Amino acid sequence: MTADPQTESGARGSPELWLQAARDALLDGGVENVKIQVLAKNLNLSRASFYWFFKDREELLDALLIQWREKNTGNIIKRANAYADSLAEAILNVCDCWFDQSLFDSRFEFAIRSWALQSDRILAEVQEADTARIAALTAMFERFGRTPRSAAVRARTIYLVQIGYISMQTKEEITLRMSRMSEYVEVYTGVEPEPREMLRFFSRHGVSLDQPEAANA
Repeated sequence: MTADPQTESGARGSPELWLQAARDALLDGGVENVKIQVLAKNLNLSRASFYWFFKDREELLDALLIQWREKNTGNIIKRANAYADSLAEAILNVCDCWFDQSLFDSRFEFAIRSWALQSDRILAEVQEADTARIAALTAMFERFGRTPRSAAVRARTIYLVQIGYISMQTKEEITLRMSRMSEYVEVYTGVEPEPREMLRFFSRHGVSLDQPEAANA
């Protein structure tokens, strides 16, 4: 049951409540759907209450961008910088993002990239994020001894594959994708991952190494 915003957060709601409503509207219908009147109706709050927390719609949209940047870009960079004993393990740290929505939200990513098709300003934001993410992945490869050229190519490969999944809205059972992870890692790194590395990865996502089909979709 959805909580009553007026009971839960007061008659005006809260910045977090308005921002979550804006994010839901963006995911469901694109940036054109993020309208103050629509959000107020969905939250059962007055339109005037919005202005207690945000100067205008543009400030709300900027807050959405910040949220996307901190979550999706921030976590890719953090996972690329996470401790790993091997390059394969480092890649698997990054791949956690593709299976854990708390680290990386694919629907949010698609919505922002769709918005970028309509706005040069948002396109610049997306291009800046792409550059930062690829730079972090490139540095990760270089830490494990790859040449700058090899590191750059491999970083782009892993990143563009995932953005391709998102942009094409590919629907693939998690069990199938998990069963291919060892081969993905080998393609990305040129090295076959150790069974213990795959075991740790599968364990993080509730999958048995020998029975990846046991994962929950």
